[in-house]
Amino acid sequence: MTHGWDSGRDLSMRELLDSGGRSFSFEFFPPKDEAGEQQLWQAITELEPYGPTFVSVTYGAGGTTRDRTVAITARIARETSMLPVAHLTCVGHTTDELTAILRDLGAAGVRHVMALRGDPPGGPGSPWTPTRGGLTYADELVALVRERTDMRIGVAAFPEGHVEAADLETDARVLKAKYDAGAEFAVTDMVLRASDYVGLVERAEEVGADLPIIPGIMPILNLRSMERMAELSGRQLPDEVTARLAPYADDPQRLRAEGIEIATELCEALLDAGAPGLHFYTLNRSRATREIFANLRITV
Repeated sequence: MTHGWDSGRDLSMRELLDSGGRSFSFEFFPPKDEAGEQQLWQAITELEPYGPTFVSVTYGAGGTTRDRTVAITARIARETSMLPVAHLTCVGHTTDELTAILRDLGAAGVRHVMALRGDPPGGPGSPWTPTRGGLTYADELVALVRERTDMRIGVAAFPEGHVEAADLETDARVLKAKYDAGAEFAVTDMVLRASDYVGLVERAEEVGADLPIIPGIMPILNLRSMERMAELSGRQLPDEVTARLAPYADDPQRLRAEGIEIATELCEALLDAGAPGLHFYTLNRSRATREIFANLRITV
């Protein structure tokens, strides 16, 4: 397994991945209250022994969690062995404000950022309106980070194309623009089928976006919430998945167990297909991720 601490804090993700082994990473979000904060740090403590390549901290819609994102990422850098990657979005910020956030992150010891356009302030599906004095596209944010800092930069990729992309080829060209601007690795939205991820990698190669693409994993623990998340990204759960879960509609425990099994099979298929690793959307809880690791025989 690849580890990302110590000298790794100043390596690019490509260098970390090229050093051997596979990348296993976890994503957290800034909690809204003290109980959520305790839950977050419990999950971080339980997952740290797995030696993740990196952990990322998301950024709320419209920049609503700016201070908490910086604080949590800084604490991970300061108090744990893990490599933190801070999310940063174009939403609701001028370029001067983005520069100030980058300065705060740098002062806190953070050396990696995920540069994202972000969802519109009205939420996914609402019209995109750039902030006056700000940026419109993720590749512009990548360029700004590269111009004003020496941070390493990751970006988002979309297994079935971004919900606003005209077609898959256009979506691939957007990824290429982010790569050309200085992105060194990509993490995908949640993968629903291994074949979608393989298609994304092939399209990236065809347009010359030569960067490692790490698939995102979201185990299905609750069918309704998972369907809603897929819908927000303009997709729907595969028929073969819903067919496996339908018999357990009234049995949450068995549905959860089947969801973990489906996620395990997906992880195996992705690794077999050559994925450089796996990125787990933890929702600030560790149990599902640890169960999948056990199924994959990934040990502490």
